[in-house]
Amino acid sequence: MRGLCCVEQRFLHITKPSPFKPKPPALHPTRKWNIKAKAKGFSGASNKNLVQVKKGMPKEPENRNGKDDDDKLPQVVLDRMIKRILLYVGVPLVTGIVMLRGFDVVKQQNVVDIPKWLPFLTTFITFGSSALGIAIGTLSASWDAEREGSFFGFEEAQRNWVEMWKEEDEFN
Repeated sequence: MRGLCCVEQRFLHITKPSPFKPKPPALHPTRKWNIKAKAKGFSGASNKNLVQVKKGMPKEPENRNGKDDDDKLPQVVLDRMIKRILLYVGVPLVTGIVMLRGFDVVKQQNVVDIPKWLPFLTTFITFGSSALGIAIGTLSASWDAEREGSFFGFEEAQRNWVEMWKEEDEFN
């Protein structure tokens, strides 16, 4: 015992500093930030327009042309998009849930020994495609109010994809 008490404890330490030593943060000159955000609430009307409506004053146009900057989609097009989104999101989502339940029943009944990676893979594929269904449903719907479009919407998706990026290029 006496020998153990006399043993010198050496602490491990690094004699050379690490090349990955973090540098102290650089101090940036302080700036005065001007907040330019305007809260519009859920109605989409600005506070200025609300005050004018309350006082009975005529509402000023949104821009020089007197038109609103955002183009309004017809209700027919919105309904068409919602139907397609529900289809393209709902089918993969329900399929994934049914497959998970099926794997659970097969595993509990000891019918087939299912590897653990199979439910993970099917969940990843079905729920991932369900998440993509929002974009696919929006792009595959016909954005023209007079034209219904095809069942799957491949032609509309090609047309709307180009249209979407064309509008993006106009703003930049």
